[in-house]
Amino acid sequence: MPPLSSPPSILRFSKMHGAGNDFVVLDLRAGMPAPSPALCRALADRHAGVGCDQILTIEAPRSGGAAAAYGIWNADGSRSQQCGNGARCVAAWLQRDGTARGSRFLLDSPAGLHEVDALGEGRYRVAMGVPRFAPELVPLRGFGETRDRYEAELSYGQPGDGERVHFGAVSMGNPHAVIEVDDIDRAPVARLGPALQASPWFPESVNVGFVQVLARDRVRLRVYERGVGETLACGSGACAAAAVLMRRGEIDRKVVVALPGGELAIAWPEDAAQVSMAGPAAFVFEGEWTA
Repeated sequence: MPPLSSPPSILRFSKMHGAGNDFVVLDLRAGMPAPSPALCRALADRHAGVGCDQILTIEAPRSGGAAAAYGIWNADGSRSQQCGNGARCVAAWLQRDGTARGSRFLLDSPAGLHEVDALGEGRYRVAMGVPRFAPELVPLRGFGETRDRYEAELSYGQPGDGERVHFGAVSMGNPHAVIEVDDIDRAPVARLGPALQASPWFPESVNVGFVQVLARDRVRLRVYERGVGETLACGSGACAAAAVLMRRGEIDRKVVVALPGGELAIAWPEDAAQVSMAGPAAFVFEGEWTA
């Protein structure tokens, strides 16, 4: 008699996106274990899986007063500390679920506690924390003091095959490099993004943003995210790019960041204040994954 096989497990999920940055959302609060790296990769696969940039997990709150906590996994199965678009999607999910009540509530992320304001019509504003520019906090190696611009030599493995790159660096709970360009459509995203991520300057890798200033209140941005690649939007990347340019005095303290997937409103009233990010969160579909 053949051995009895255990029945397949059913994993229920929500597919969501924030300005095109898309997610698979899993509720772990009933005791389901955190997704393994292999499961994350399978869910994120855009051909054989659901398809997403990141997996978000809804978890029991860790801080007093928080509605819930959430975890973040990249498409390659690695953990992430921060995701602004994901925070808005978690907020929308919890409001629909009935866990988050009222127009203002708190969320626990891997990077800390965030205040959320529900603005109506599927839009949410999230307090994303105070930007940290000190190299050791990014973390960024090879530089002793904080600078508005850093200069580094990137090597591609062959003699004479390298280039010098200028960038800003900041932590928004996760590391960001910000490269200012004249034409965002011609930015070397596919070349410089992975090169900076693999460089010795960023020991924990880095999210690489390419930003073009259009006006003092408007910029364009593309982001090559660690563990994912280029995405249609990156909320923490929008905050990082805005903070770097605001600190240099190149743009106003309130700015619209236009990404390939949509627009985010970023505000940083003063250096000691938190950066706030406002934008949409949308449900795409509900599904079940048979494991």
